[in-house]
Amino acid sequence: MDMFQVYQPFDIRIVKGVRCYVFDDKGTRYLDLYGGHAVIQIGHSHPYYNQKMIEQLHRLAFYSNSVINEEQHKFIKKLETQCGYPDYSVFLVNSGAEAVENALKLASFHTGRKRVLAFRKAFHGRTSLAVQASDFPAFRAPINQSDNVTFVPLNDREAVQEELAKEEYAAVIFEGIQGLGGINVPDDGFLRWLREECTRRGTVLVADEIQSGYGRSGRFFAHQYAHIKADIVAVAKGIANGFPMAAILVHPMFKAVKGQLGTTFGGNHLACAAASAVLDVMQDEHLVENAEKVGTYLIHALKTMPGIREVRGRGLMIGLEFDFPVKQLRESLLYDYHIFTGISGTNVIRLLPPLTLTTEQADDFISALKKAMEQIKTSIQQ
Repeated sequence: MDMFQVYQPFDIRIVKGVRCYVFDDKGTRYLDLYGGHAVIQIGHSHPYYNQKMIEQLHRLAFYSNSVINEEQHKFIKKLETQCGYPDYSVFLVNSGAEAVENALKLASFHTGRKRVLAFRKAFHGRTSLAVQASDFPAFRAPINQSDNVTFVPLNDREAVQEELAKEEYAAVIFEGIQGLGGINVPDDGFLRWLREECTRRGTVLVADEIQSGYGRSGRFFAHQYAHIKADIVAVAKGIANGFPMAAILVHPMFKAVKGQLGTTFGGNHLACAAASAVLDVMQDEHLVENAEKVGTYLIHALKTMPGIREVRGRGLMIGLEFDFPVKQLRESLLYDYHIFTGISGTNVIRLLPPLTLTTEQADDFISALKKAMEQIKTSIQQ
């Protein structure tokens, strides 16, 4: 038996992680500026996180939602003090795609409508509803094809207004910062206008903060730069620092109906212990503030570098767009300088490091990037 080969992994075997570094089976140390797809929020193998996980394992790893789970209540109490949504309810699930599925399903139940308005270059997941709302046609199987989702350009008020005037949309879904689509930041003014327009048209506003949330942008949620509240917020990725968990935050206007939503594993004891530990570390180590400080430092430095077409993002969610395909550059950073990065499309390097990143580590990346870019320039000239 073998793995179903849907991934293209690098020929590297990571066996250990410490804060912003990972180590392969040969002992080579790598600076991790990708965090396993924006998952490692508080750093690898944080001792407090590890201890809390071990303690919970010794008590109870799992029981279903057929009993009261005090770990859920502990987690939610911590979340409400940090996230800016203290009056919302929480539904706990296992993955980002599952969070989006339940968010859109709940919006449809609430409005009685079945259409969704999404944005060009959006990515919300690979499952049924989530992939329909993602502007990546290659990810959709014939069974996922539907006329229920319309895509409009991000920040285009006229296009949004034209669609919402039809008053047939259950939800508008947006990313706090578009991730896979290239690190595209919605205009704050556009989000404020969108909030008002959704309210006026009776359409549920869903914020997908799966990648951009949990402090990564320098705010707990990226859309909070616009000083708005969404009706439903989807979170995952860094919520439990690598343990599978996700959630939706739900406005009080939604009525909970028994059996309408459900999950076997969502909000289990071990997942909630992990998520509680993440919030403790984020608060104690001021990681949201660190993401803003180090992210601002890094973005400013990158914007002064020649050879980069555009630097986009907020906090520690950063995209570097080049005038050439970045495959060779990314591989040079990885194999020559031992730095993990991500990509978006063909020409964008994506940075999604742990929120514990220091300015010294940012400087290490800048130095390596300059050298790697010079090597590529020299090879092209030859």
